[in-house]
Amino acid sequence: MPRRVLTGKVVSDKMDKTVTVSVERRIMHPVYKKFIKRSKKFHAHDETNSCKVGDEVSIIECAPVSKSKKWAVVSGRQSAESVGA
Repeated sequence: MPRRVLTGKVVSDKMDKTVTVSVERRIMHPVYKKFIKRSKKFHAHDETNSCKVGDEVSIIECAPVSKSKKWAVVSGRQSAESVGA
């Protein structure tokens, strides 16, 4: 079974070797047929502590690292906010 890969934005990097990633998806409302945004936060393992708030990262499913960490950071690109700061 293939592992899921999601793309989202880092919203917190305060923990050691862990980042919180907010993944946003668009779904169609069943009655009004309008696209609405839904978001969910995931804790992801970041071994090198390289991700900063505002970075866009890809995360992949992995074996549980802790109670709440079941995702790992695969790649990321820095946002303009973290580069300029």
